[in-house]
Amino acid sequence: MNEFARVAGSDALAFARILANDHIADIVEALNGEPHDVAAELLAEVPFERLVEIFDKPELEAAPELVAMLPRARAGKLLAAMSVDRAADVLRELAEPARSEVLGELSPAVRATLLSILGYPEHSAASIMTTEYVSVPPDWTVGRTLDYIRKVERTRETIYAIYIVDPRTQELLRALSLRRLITGNSDYRILDVAPDRTPVSATPLTDREDVARQMSKYDLLALPVVENGRMLGIVTVDDIMDAMIEETTEDVHRFGGMEALDEPYMKMGFLPMIGKRGGWLCALFLSEMLTASVMQHYEVELEKAIVLTLFIPLIMSSGGNSGSQATSLVIRALALREISLADWWRVALRELPSGLMLGTMLGLVGVARITLWQHLDLYDYGPHWHLIAATIGVALIGIVTFGSLTGSMLPFALKRLGFDPASASAPFVATLVDVTGLAIYFSVALVILRGTLL
Repeated sequence: MNEFARVAGSDALAFARILANDHIADIVEALNGEPHDVAAELLAEVPFERLVEIFDKPELEAAPELVAMLPRARAGKLLAAMSVDRAADVLRELAEPARSEVLGELSPAVRATLLSILGYPEHSAASIMTTEYVSVPPDWTVGRTLDYIRKVERTRETIYAIYIVDPRTQELLRALSLRRLITGNSDYRILDVAPDRTPVSATPLTDREDVARQMSKYDLLALPVVENGRMLGIVTVDDIMDAMIEETTEDVHRFGGMEALDEPYMKMGFLPMIGKRGGWLCALFLSEMLTASVMQHYEVELEKAIVLTLFIPLIMSSGGNSGSQATSLVIRALALREISLADWWRVALRELPSGLMLGTMLGLVGVARITLWQHLDLYDYGPHWHLIAATIGVALIGIVTFGSLTGSMLPFALKRLGFDPASASAPFVATLVDVTGLAIYFSVALVILRGTLL
């Protein structure tokens, strides 16, 4: 990176020579660190074949902006030479009027293919598929198929999966791996070599998370996208990995209590970043104001037993932590399809005793702490210290149990209402449990301390 920066600042032509010989991943990383105008100037010196390799990498963050800075004819030629799925990704993010102008430079066939992919929902299988796959008729031999692969391998996204397709109807008949193909007799029909089973496939509208699960389940390098038996394209493992990284990033952002970022952290402007974080913080702050309302309701009790305020942070954090743990576990289990909506009662029956046990553990620690401090004269809780200890112990059992149960049920409720379970962020759960936890705490205190401190 230091060499890139040094050369970029002094000699664009020398930098271009480095681009022509270095590893693509390193080139993309270097370009991501340059301003858009500098990156465009450097790329202008790169041979066209190398330029296609660079723009084919999903890691090139400013690809749409850089395409928009190219002459329209060169931009159209570049998109036509790129892999179809990557070209569709760039076009999807390209602003008008550059998008329409670049589309106008493409051949009718390429334009129709890209527009058909762009017509599908963004997170669907068809939106990340490519039409550049190896397909052959059922009457071809193994030898002829291998010869064909040698001729077209440079223009195909992958050659490790071969699809047998009816040339008239485009119906997907069979699928086989390259390994199985090369071990077959060259005179055999490819249909006789392929496994005698219906290929695993996805529909165009299948969510990309489901595509990832299918590919993982069946150990596939590519998954065909089929509509009414007709093959439209394939989703490759590298495409789904990129999609899952994006999906996971969005979930992590939401779980942290904010909107998902549209750009890398260091690329986000100040005001857009405030917009992504400010709304959620305001919503959480307004929710936390209910905590003040609860404390105002028990103002008289607090005046009589000031000692109870010492344990409010402990009570609130314990309930929020247990709720966040349960929420994290359930959201991940739902995402991996380890559980479904119908399993909510099983999860509740599992979290209820877990919450009771965890609450008892924390309750015992709280009681031990008060007892130890009282006997070591580290703090004097007064003549009714044993009742205060009992209040803390019982309250922790109730609050941790409630937090675990609430945290585990909230993702189910959101999913049932059609929302992303990841919206049940840790701050949101903690806020909810904080309010109810205080009510539980003071209610327990009223029962145990009535007639003494209260």
